[in-house]
Amino acid sequence: MTTPVPRTRLVDERHEHAAGIRGRVVVADDDVLVREGVTSLLQRSGFEVVGQAGDGARLLDLVREHLPDLAVIDIRMPPTHRTEGLAAAHQIRKEFSSIGIVLLSAHVEVKDAIELLASCDRVGYLLKSRVTDLNEFVDTLERIMNGGSVVDPSLVKELLAAQRRHDPLAALSDREREVLTLMAEGRSNAGIARALWVTETTVQKHVQHILTKLQLPASSDGHRRVLAVLAWLKAR
Repeated sequence: MTTPVPRTRLVDERHEHAAGIRGRVVVADDDVLVREGVTSLLQRSGFEVVGQAGDGARLLDLVREHLPDLAVIDIRMPPTHRTEGLAAAHQIRKEFSSIGIVLLSAHVEVKDAIELLASCDRVGYLLKSRVTDLNEFVDTLERIMNGGSVVDPSLVKELLAAQRRHDPLAALSDREREVLTLMAEGRSNAGIARALWVTETTVQKHVQHILTKLQLPASSDGHRRVLAVLAWLKAR
């Protein structure tokens, strides 16, 4: 059951809006340099970092205490440095459906991350190398806080490469693969059109062909399109 947002949190949100704060964030990474670096980037970009954690247990404590808008979480944390961060992310999603989650990883980890990505909105997956592009990072966080889902292009390519021997993905044209990749990054039809230098009508036709070939229903909801594609890839 989702935990209700207390009155004090609603009051805090009004103060944040008045102060121009983009959002309240908890950052979790066992590497202090990475954690401090992400925190610095967020603070310089107008976010309020309300807590930092070096392990999953501390992360959950901070989230329950501060009820942030967003949790930025390293997938691998102590004690085993395998999927502790991901497990904490699942628990956050279970308790607080309104909190956005950004998973960070030094490597593409398809198998472990796909379940969370395919099961909900307000979630993102980024390689740590992507965080160095401040504008792109901030844009990703805001999209997730607004209810979207963002997937690192490297993960999308890995998923597509792993599925090429299977139908119906093999039936997609090169252009449809490009459109699918941009869809999975969370882009709208208009955004895809700008990226590929084609009309939005052309993109709509490609999207319809992709959904038909993948046996997925059409949807006007951008982030649900991403989740539908990811869910299908996971099931193959």
